[in-house]
Amino acid sequence: MRAVVMERYGGPEVLEVRDVPEPGIEPEHRRIEVTRSGVNFADLLVREDDYLTGVPLPYVPGNEVVGRSDGERVAALMRGGGYAQVSQARLATTFPVPDDIDDDTALALTLQGQSAWHLLHTVLHVRSGETVIVPAAAGGVGSLAVQLAKRAGARVVAMAGSPEKRAFAAELGADAVVDSRSGSLADDLAEAAGGGANAALEMTGGDTLRATMDALAPLGRMAVYGGAVTMESPVNTRELMSTGKSIQGFWLPLLYGKRELLTAAADGLFAAVRSGDLRVPPVTVYPLTEAARAQEDLRARRTVGKVALDPAR
Repeated sequence: MRAVVMERYGGPEVLEVRDVPEPGIEPEHRRIEVTRSGVNFADLLVREDDYLTGVPLPYVPGNEVVGRSDGERVAALMRGGGYAQVSQARLATTFPVPDDIDDDTALALTLQGQSAWHLLHTVLHVRSGETVIVPAAAGGVGSLAVQLAKRAGARVVAMAGSPEKRAFAAELGADAVVDSRSGSLADDLAEAAGGGANAALEMTGGDTLRATMDALAPLGRMAVYGGAVTMESPVNTRELMSTGKSIQGFWLPLLYGKRELLTAAADGLFAAVRSGDLRVPPVTVYPLTEAARAQEDLRARRTVGKVALDPAR
């Protein structure tokens, strides 16, 4: 089979397409013939040895796939191995894909959809009438989070870095849209939120985290699920005490042992698509042989929505 293999850490040049043996299927796992592999920002951090956890080399990247297993269409969350024609995934993190959900939609709902769902509902417990800040609102997680927050009855303040992406966020239902590259980001967010937001998603770090924190109202809640900027983001404990603000980290693999939460989210996401409350933006699909270009386009923010690989090409 063909797969993308990393022998070392580094730039996009370390991603090599090779013919390799199929993975041995471990107990409590399923063999999946992959039709779509997800590309995520975490894959770039893994490639550069800057992720939350290290990986053994050689390594096949990719943490989500859609495909067929024993004749059944499935989607799966995994810890590596997705950039390949055949993968294996744990039974606990593999789910059937309904016939009325196509492969691209299913892929977008697997890692990004689960992340958006749990950030809003499991971590922040967003309630109707609250105001929520959503960063990277044209991206894989952000575009879904805007719509899911609206579905929950929240008012959404979206952030995006280009006029086109801000317009897209507004199309998705954001009540206000702010330029994420603004030099007065904290003030812009607070004004858009009517003085202060009740909750916020955060995935950048550095100055953006600081600005988002400043835009929260007293007792506001922040869920941090990424760090696109590697600079430290110090938080003053006195500030937390005096404002009642809270910050909680989130990493989807922490839920991989909680199948009931993953299943409930998958069911809720499929139902939202069926009802028309959730529109999955068109998925940008690259051939497996262009995995490096897919990652670099993602880094350069040249993509909108989900980025995927087609192992057949």
